[in-house]
Amino acid sequence: MLQVPDIESPPVLSQWVHGGLQPFLEEPKVFGCLHGKNVSCETFQLLVAALDGLYPELPEGEQRNLYSGIKYYLTQNESNQKCYSEAIPGLNSTAWFKNYLGSFMEDATVEDLQLFADEPTLQKFARDPVNMEMISNLTLLRETALYYTFLLTSAPAFPLSSLPDRFLCSLSPSAVTNLSRDDALSLAQRIGESCPWIPARRGIPGERAPSSLPAQELQVTSSLLRKVEDFSPEILCALGQAAVGLSVSSIQNSISEQDLEAALPALGKVRGWSAEQSSAIVDKLLRSGYQLRDGQSLAQLGSLVGGLNSSTVWSLSPEVVLEAIKVPEFAQQMEPLPPALKRTFVEKISSSVAHPADLVKHIPDALASYIPKSLLVFGEEKPSVQDLNSKPWTPEQAAMFFSDVVKAEPDFSRLSQSVLQGFTCAAAKDVEAGRFRELAKVMRSKKVRLGEDQLSCLLRMVTLHGIPEDLDSYPKDLLLFLSPSDYAATGSCSQYFNNIGEANLDVLPRESPQRKQLLLEALACLKIPGTQINEEDAEILGRLVCDLGGEYIRNSGGILLKDLSQCESFLPDQEEAIRDVISSGNTTFGPPAAWSAFTLRDLSGLIPVFDHKILREIPKNSLTLWLKNFARDSPLSREELATVVGELLPTRHRRADGCSMEITEEMLSTDLMPAYYYNPEEFRACLRNMSLENQVFLENHLSQVLSYPFSVEQLQVLKDYLDERYPDGYPESLLSKLGPLTSLITPEEISTWKMNSADALAAFLKSQPPDLLASAVIKRYVELGNALNATALDAIGTRYVCLLNTTELQAIEPSSLKLVSLNPSACSQQTKDLLYEKAKEAFYPQHVFPAYYQLILPYLEGAPGEDLKALSQANVNMNMSTFVSLRRDALMSLTPREVQGLLGINLPDLAKWQYRSPVREWIRVQQQSQLDQLHIGLTGGTQEGYINLVTPKFPAPSSAPLGAMAMALHLLPALLLTFLMMSILS
Repeated sequence: MLQVPDIESPPVLSQWVHGGLQPFLEEPKVFGCLHGKNVSCETFQLLVAALDGLYPELPEGEQRNLYSGIKYYLTQNESNQKCYSEAIPGLNSTAWFKNYLGSFMEDATVEDLQLFADEPTLQKFARDPVNMEMISNLTLLRETALYYTFLLTSAPAFPLSSLPDRFLCSLSPSAVTNLSRDDALSLAQRIGESCPWIPARRGIPGERAPSSLPAQELQVTSSLLRKVEDFSPEILCALGQAAVGLSVSSIQNSISEQDLEAALPALGKVRGWSAEQSSAIVDKLLRSGYQLRDGQSLAQLGSLVGGLNSSTVWSLSPEVVLEAIKVPEFAQQMEPLPPALKRTFVEKISSSVAHPADLVKHIPDALASYIPKSLLVFGEEKPSVQDLNSKPWTPEQAAMFFSDVVKAEPDFSRLSQSVLQGFTCAAAKDVEAGRFRELAKVMRSKKVRLGEDQLSCLLRMVTLHGIPEDLDSYPKDLLLFLSPSDYAATGSCSQYFNNIGEANLDVLPRESPQRKQLLLEALACLKIPGTQINEEDAEILGRLVCDLGGEYIRNSGGILLKDLSQCESFLPDQEEAIRDVISSGNTTFGPPAAWSAFTLRDLSGLIPVFDHKILREIPKNSLTLWLKNFARDSPLSREELATVVGELLPTRHRRADGCSMEITEEMLSTDLMPAYYYNPEEFRACLRNMSLENQVFLENHLSQVLSYPFSVEQLQVLKDYLDERYPDGYPESLLSKLGPLTSLITPEEISTWKMNSADALAAFLKSQPPDLLASAVIKRYVELGNALNATALDAIGTRYVCLLNTTELQAIEPSSLKLVSLNPSACSQQTKDLLYEKAKEAFYPQHVFPAYYQLILPYLEGAPGEDLKALSQANVNMNMSTFVSLRRDALMSLTPREVQGLLGINLPDLAKWQYRSPVREWIRVQQQSQLDQLHIGLTGGTQEGYINLVTPKFPAPSSAPLGAMAMALHLLPALLLTFLMMSILS
């Protein structure tokens, strides 16, 4: 007989679960043995109650295993009702979920519930007050929560007014179809109050920000508000957060301008307006005469400020904008704005303040990262450290003022993580040598993330007087540039690699020699025999597991799968090995045919590696459950999700004879819509048969719909639909919503577009189209007479700047370039040269070091030799990655002393490059005696009394005079010999 201990004693319970019940934790089917031991349902209730008391303390895997065992016990009984009978006392309680599942109901799927009882019985269970109270405190799977609420509300004439608030967030649109106007309004208000955000799901990262109603609640709220034909200011104000359910057509046709303005104070507090909704409201307000004459009238827009376009903001006086952003509630509304609009606000605010220090003081946090670097050069009047500490800077921004801060702040621990990430070698001169260790330790405590060049420089300064013996007090990422022997004074090699496993390995390129060496040293340290890794070693290796070759993955079985699921990418041999291991079925996860939705959640990072064979073996039910409950929180892209959805479709398309499933607003609001229209021709027919109302809904919510995992064929059908709707070219309002359709667009189609604003250009380029299309859209933008201003240049960015032709580059005003951050390192030399001259003109008025160096740094590959020579006097501590990328003719013109001036504390790195181009070629044309004066062991220079004849093997803008000089040197011996012979003969 199963003996259940005192459920009031957690220590006794824990010992019992992990002792006597260990087999039940490891193999759920062991629960089936309880039937053989004649364990009754009443006794099983005691077991569930005992386990329920321990549920919060159990690891998620054990929770799931125990639930699987409970389910196994309950479903062994072949009757339709498990442990339930109205006629048997002791088994007639409708508090069945509480009695037999308890908190383990968090793992139950809809299909599981349907195994436990028929629907009428489940309805009784769902309405039991004990069950309802328990469910109110659990986080059910999304689909289970929807089904449970359906069970509650599916009874005839069930009064939705009596539905507890906890279940409002899981209503379905079908449950609200028969409500009166007043009841619909009342319910919409309750949903807005009870469902302001999506709650976090257990164990799943990526919790959604509380900015909007989730799709399901939004869909229900929209259904409710469609029952209202007119909206008075009183109704609009009473809706609260539920107002986000207003359709664009309702805003345009069912609400008067006067009522909108009267309700503006309430509407401006609603979170989560879509771009289409806020634009519709703001456009209607402005057309009716609403004027943004002062800061108060602008601030009153609140969350609707996203409905303004850049040109409207540009038309406002700077004082109006500055006054508005001083209102805290309005400043908080800057966060969800599109980048182009944020940048416009920053430019307006900057033009209204007298000094950059005032800009830092007044700028809202949400806009701080959009301040151009050139506006963070403070000169004599500097902002307070407190003001700088309070803002969320980017590393590039923080680098502009890091030098000023470390000079002004005696206690590094008072600096924020945001400021500390701006550390640069150029600012190293402003930190006393003895304080670098203090600075580095603070960086560890603040969890500051630095790049490769920053870490390399920091390490050099920290080890000026030898390697510290307390390396565990320094950033773990520094260890990437040390070896186990360097760490010996601090700890063992296994301790060293345990820290390496927790470091940011991505600081080093994936295939870099340093990263390969780290893995080899780790395997040697752990004394791993052959190519098999155990769990303990995998835990020590941490992220180094991602670098293990295919042999290790294959020979380690399934031990590495969960760790590999956290890796960002794989090499081909790793992918093949992962597929082999999974296909073998010899893992703790079992063969794919036995996988559940939870297995897919645990391995979601590996799904892109799965081939068709593996995906076909996974039960379709598991794939569907995973898509419904977990896919939105997975790391998979839309295209990768489309591959999974494709596995749910029949392998052979039946012939379409029209539309068998109407496209409704409800269908347009579900992210599994692609699974319902697997036949492209049927999808085409259904789009053509849509009602006018649903056509408007689709176009107003096109961005959302295109985020669904449609196949390429389905996307083509959607594009064809839009082409039919707009035969003369897409309107500007549609360009920001195209998303994945951009890959199907041709340059010829782009040539018909009406693109009259930098906002439209930015919105299109945000989807990162291929270069051919980006070039076409930039060309179209310029053809229509639009300027390449700061907003346009920011949209073009580093990704597309190389596509600009000479005419377009020359048209860029230095004043515009000053306000953006571009890096033309991947461009042609001609482009680099042009942009360097523009950048030099833009930033020269701010010729204050080290700030000027940070501004001009991205453009230095176009700098001529004379500018580099001048820069060598400024103590900039240039890193080697920048040095070896300099224009070759400019680099070759530098003397050893000038190179020393440029590199500063990074000079020792020059020796590591002496056998690689371009340093090798530079060394050959230098006097060895001058190289010796650098004291870093450079060899290969010209000896005294010799002429080193080197012909450059690289193109350069000034190659003609250099080639002529090389030719003259080449002919010099012959000329000297001729001269000597003539002298002798004479």
